[in-house]
Amino acid sequence: MKLADVESQMQKAVEATQRSFNTIRTGRANASLLDRVTVEYYGAETPLKAMANISTPDATTLLIQPYDRKSLNPIEKAISLSDVGLTPNNDGSVIRLNIPPLTSERRKEFVKMAHKYAEEGKVAIRNIRREAVDSVRKQEKAGELAEDEARDTQDKIQKLTDKYIAKLEKLLADKEKEITTV
Repeated sequence: MKLADVESQMQKAVEATQRSFNTIRTGRANASLLDRVTVEYYGAETPLKAMANISTPDATTLLIQPYDRKSLNPIEKAISLSDVGLTPNNDGSVIRLNIPPLTSERRKEFVKMAHKYAEEGKVAIRNIRREAVDSVRKQEKAGELAEDEARDTQDKIQKLTDKYIAKLEKLLADKEKEITTV
């Protein structure tokens, strides 16, 4: 396993964690809150953002304009059943989602959720490190790598792991600040 591959996988783990963070509400309207919402449409699960234009007319409102007006009710139902925690208002042509201000209790819940996502990202990075180190050890055992070369490679893998875990910590700190800022 090449170091560039290891680094690329770790970067993808950080990006996946960032996408998870984007789905956490912060008190401001953000279209990425609806990234995980899928709609049962003509018998297939379809991502909401593929079926409608999602915009933020102001800081506390999300506006969902379906490309097909017949999909208004399925979209409304999907949002109601999702874990977004918002009640859709259907006026016959668009759906509005009002983002209420967060209570301190809800903010704490979201901070816990952010910590959970960060921990999942760290576990993913550690798994990548473990696989890479195992690969280096196998190469060393097979005689493809010298002992000191294998140790150097393992040190580099550990440095990459530390670097990407530090990136996750910074993302978590930023998200936590964003959630707790009133």
